[in-house]
Amino acid sequence: MDLEEKTGRLRAILRSANPLLIAYSGGVDSACLLAIAHAEIGHGALGIIADSPSLPRAALADALETAKKIGARVETVHTAEFENPEYLSNPANRCYFCKAELFARMEAIARERGFTRIAYGENADDPADLRPGSRAAAEFRVLAPLKEAGLAKAEVRELSRRLGLPTHDAPAQPCLSSRIPHGTPVTTEALALVEKGEAALRRMGLRIFRVRYIAAEKPKARVQISPEEMPNFPDQAPLAEALHAAGFASVEFDPQGYRPPTA
Repeated sequence: MDLEEKTGRLRAILRSANPLLIAYSGGVDSACLLAIAHAEIGHGALGIIADSPSLPRAALADALETAKKIGARVETVHTAEFENPEYLSNPANRCYFCKAELFARMEAIARERGFTRIAYGENADDPADLRPGSRAAAEFRVLAPLKEAGLAKAEVRELSRRLGLPTHDAPAQPCLSSRIPHGTPVTTEALALVEKGEAALRRMGLRIFRVRYIAAEKPKARVQISPEEMPNFPDQAPLAEALHAAGFASVEFDPQGYRPPTA
């Protein structure tokens, strides 16, 4: 099945689910899903953005701006995963508690306002058995229209490019909590420090990287830069200085760099 056929299938799925709530983060997948849904069912589609300390303010602003360009309706919902001790303890399935909180909020909205279904942006490349969020989606019977239509990540990017979406070549940007190693408690203070540090490095020209928070007597940053960008920063001293200024007591750079997970 080629991209046109898969896109046609996606459009049909969305029409059959009208009116539809869409979990929207402003990332590649959810932006593409929201754009197609808006084109097919107009005001029958409503994007829901989950806002919490794990969402960078810049990411929220970008998501709202992208939705504005699409012309789609979006609402911001403040989620309460930071009131859940299981989430804060940062287990390997931390994402389950985050997604379950969001889907519970969306389910309540759907009941109150008469939406038919809830959807999110899982694509055909996402291995459901390795993603705790997929477990939450299954429990809440959340649709994955991109996946159901057979659209892989590269196809979602190509479709986004054809639609003129600014997200078509955007790097993955998971929540700030993903910067804290599993087993290290998630705190708003740690997330604020990571957000400030990553914002500082982004201003210096880095695009694909991670600032990992290492718990210690004084907070430490472990920086991973994509191998493609590493040659652009042969002198890492200015990057370290920016992170020190952001509040990290010490900084180390991963010599292997950052490689997005393949599964």
